Amino acid sequence: MVYEFRPNIFSVGTQDWDRRLFDELIPLPEGTSYNAYLIRDKKIALIDTVDPRKREELIGNLKELGIKKIDYLIAHHAEQDHSGVIPDILALYPEAKVVGSEKCQEMLSDLLSVPKERFLVVKDGDTLSLGEKTLEFLSTPWVHWPETIVSYLREDKVLFSCDFFGSHLATSDLYVKDEPRVAQAAKRYYAEIMMPFRSAIKKHLEKLAKYEVSLIAPSHGPVYPKPDFIINLYKDWVSERVANEVVLIYVSMHYSTKTLVDYFISALMRRGLTVKPFNLTVTDIGELAMALVDCATLVIASPTVLAGSHPLVFYAVYLTNALKPKVRFAGVFGSYGWGGKMVEMIKETLGNLKVEFLEPVLVKGYPKEGDFSSLEKLADEILRKHKEIGIC
Repeated sequence: MVYEFRPNIFSVGTQDWDRRLFDELIPLPEGTSYNAYLIRDKKIALIDTVDPRKREELIGNLKELGIKKIDYLIAHHAEQDHSGVIPDILALYPEAKVVGSEKCQEMLSDLLSVPKERFLVVKDGDTLSLGEKTLEFLSTPWVHWPETIVSYLREDKVLFSCDFFGSHLATSDLYVKDEPRVAQAAKRYYAEIMMPFRSAIKKHLEKLAKYEVSLIAPSHGPVYPKPDFIINLYKDWVSERVANEVVLIYVSMHYSTKTLVDYFISALMRRGLTVKPFNLTVTDIGELAMALVDCATLVIASPTVLAGSHPLVFYAVYLTNALKPKVRFAGVFGSYGWGGKMVEMIKETLGNLKVEFLEPVLVKGYPKEGDFSSLEKLADEILRKHKEIGIC
């Protein structure tokens, strides 16, 4: 579907209503979109392409607009959901030059065999005149790959932000209409993809604050006609603020750990603490990632399996370490049969997190009265820690 959202600026991307998994890892409960944009001026610029599975739709949109020539193909990011149709566009429009960072040139050569002579390298602050309109390129590495740039259309004050500010959301709305729905989709996207690069994003937000932006056009999800909506959400997510929340991830094989989990949830609730439990046998990892964005405390509950945690717990801990949430405190409890080093393994796996580990609670076999008293002490300690940092 083609939309003209500013004079001679068009959305020519596609919706992927049915896709439910990204990178063979990330759940897409509401599908996604692959947004591409076209600027028609004395020179024609196509901004990004789409996933290869949507090749024909993009080409059809260009034909609908009667595009006979493309002068510049802006490649913000080399990942194939944005770049996958670049070889097809270069074949259809032999005069087109690919515009991107030097690192993007290297990556597109490796990933898609884009010839070096078809590439125009730009650096931070470089501009490209299209005639009446001017694109300015801003380097934004690690949002979320090292080669990423964004582009700012000066005359229209439009920011083409690539994955920055995106949301995996297939929708018939060009613009954001349902703000709560988009906020949740954008938070999931941030949690799964952007959170590991929180420090870099802070710096890029500061850079963008110098620009007057009237509209943000991301590479996934709807366009933001009110840029402050998503910018303010990002400012909160990358801040040091944490919420009075405990994320509890767990697995139980023979009800011993589950009995501890049920008791601990009640103990936290009695103290007025918000708890978000995730049974890892049924958890959507995207929901878990979203919960990790704000929480102050992470608690891991697991039976001991072959001297370590349950494999599903290990996977969740490994993922949490990779996502690098701003969680402040961590605790571990669970049941064991004859011994092991579960706590040590979990601590080692969470090496990226700057957390204070609380006293673990390990139970031999099925929990007994003294074990529940230890959980009460753990809940007390979490409450005390939250009070110390002023969130409850």
